[in-house]
Amino acid sequence: ERCTMAFHGPSYGLSRELHIKSQSKFSLERARECMSWVEDVLGKKLDPESQNIKDQYEFASILKNGVVLCELINCIQPGSVKKVNTMNAPFKQRENIEMYLKGCINYGLKEQDLFQVNDLYENKNLYMIVDNLYSLGGTTQKKGWNGPVLGVKVASENKRNFDQDVLKAGQSVIGLQYGSNKGASQAGMTPYGATRQIRPEENEDHSI
Repeated sequence: ERCTMAFHGPSYGLSRELHIKSQSKFSLERARECMSWVEDVLGKKLDPESQNIKDQYEFASILKNGVVLCELINCIQPGSVKKVNTMNAPFKQRENIEMYLKGCINYGLKEQDLFQVNDLYENKNLYMIVDNLYSLGGTTQKKGWNGPVLGVKVASENKRNFDQDVLKAGQSVIGLQYGSNKGASQAGMTPYGATRQIRPEENEDHSI
């Protein structure tokens, strides 16, 4: 029942809803950040330049023919794409994107770090391309690559861990209120933490 409740409105509106949802997931700031990294890796400015990208469609237009993506993976892992197609034929451009994605897998990215060719070529889920570039940037750091760093990926992982810690702390407090064993086992921590915070103030008072 929960699954059916998740879909709001009639089914014919679903594709439109999914389109709006994918648009809302696209962050222009993140897109600019990762394209700035691409520029640093390639050693050249893109057209339009990363900081001048207006929306997700301009972002897509830079990558759509797959040439920039192939050049990117070749800079990181030389020889990933043997021959980059420079023809404007759609099937050649799609082929470039496919070869880039294969290069990502060979470099160590997982299936969930990739996107479908149509996500980019038909502007379907452009946020997934941003996510993919962040995953690639994160993987270069893990592998100790000495090129330009896309640092936001690592920072966001740390933030996620922090959020989990806060969540766990909140759960233990709730447990404490209801007197559950899970919360009670953490009970000793709270007064200890509190006294540690108060002590410096007490010292100040004594010194006055």
